Amino acid sequence: MAIPISSIFFLLLLIMSLILSISSSSWFGAWIGLELNLLSFIPLIATKMNSYSSEAALKYFLVQALASSLIIMSTSLALTYPYISSFIILMALLLKLGAAPFHFWFPQVMMGLMWTQIIILMIVQKIAPMLLISYLMETNLILKTLILSAIFSAVVGALGGLNNMSLRKIMAFSSINHMSWMFMALTISETMWLMYFIFYSTISISVVLLFNYLQIYNISSMLTLSPLTSITPLAIPMALLSMGGLPPFTGFIPKWILIQIMVDSNMVISLVFLLSSTLITLFFYLRIIIPFFLLSSPSMSFYNKMEYNNKSMYFYSFIFFNLIGLMFPLTFIIP
Repeated sequence: MAIPISSIFFLLLLIMSLILSISSSSWFGAWIGLELNLLSFIPLIATKMNSYSSEAALKYFLVQALASSLIIMSTSLALTYPYISSFIILMALLLKLGAAPFHFWFPQVMMGLMWTQIIILMIVQKIAPMLLISYLMETNLILKTLILSAIFSAVVGALGGLNNMSLRKIMAFSSINHMSWMFMALTISETMWLMYFIFYSTISISVVLLFNYLQIYNISSMLTLSPLTSITPLAIPMALLSMGGLPPFTGFIPKWILIQIMVDSNMVISLVFLLSSTLITLFFYLRIIIPFFLLSSPSMSFYNKMEYNNKSMYFYSFIFFNLIGLMFPLTFIIP
């Protein structure tokens, strides 16, 4: 399917707005970048003119406009009450990210998007607000508020995905849960956040592209899926377990490093909440995977001739990436 020229234009504008927000030397320039980001993402949501995409675009616009108005309002307090101004900007950025306790809009918007648009919302739209939050972390109030939001996001992301059959909602609450780990990484250093974000982005893209390739949107359609290749029943569970951070898959590597740093920094209480929420997210991933294993076609056998075509190589690439974590301990063994 050909990509419309207008979508390419808005996607380039989206990337330019991110660069403008990140590299701006003032909050006014960052606000302009965030507004351009909003105005370029709305047409990308509304490419399919139906009620679901229109509702998602309207909800996204209203929430982002409210967050932008809070940023503008905080400028009037910047000279007189700088701490209150920084706190309001932090709340506005958390609202833009969809982090708890401002998560109410994120799953609802995700339900109206296609998988390719979900990649932009889950990954690209997090870059500018996350880095702008890192610029704010100069006071103890901002640091404690961010840690509190990380704990809320961990709990909401874990409990919110338990009773959902929609894969888009499950990915939305999983993204909220991963935001808690990114917030904790941000309180440590920007390098730590960048490392976690790269792993999160790559694994999320692998999961979403698999769902997009198979055109599945809920668990019931996933269970009745006829495997396109003999490797399909293996690719999806590995991608989901890596997304949940189960060792020894690739998704466990950034969490392993972050756990060690948090233990050394005496951030034990926050770590307990994050680890407990990760166990719950693994539970609803396993709820998808176990029936998928049991009810899928038993065509995968070591005695079957493995086909090598474009579809099979597509799945092999995801399996290889999600198994990189198996080779990570070798770096401590090989001299």
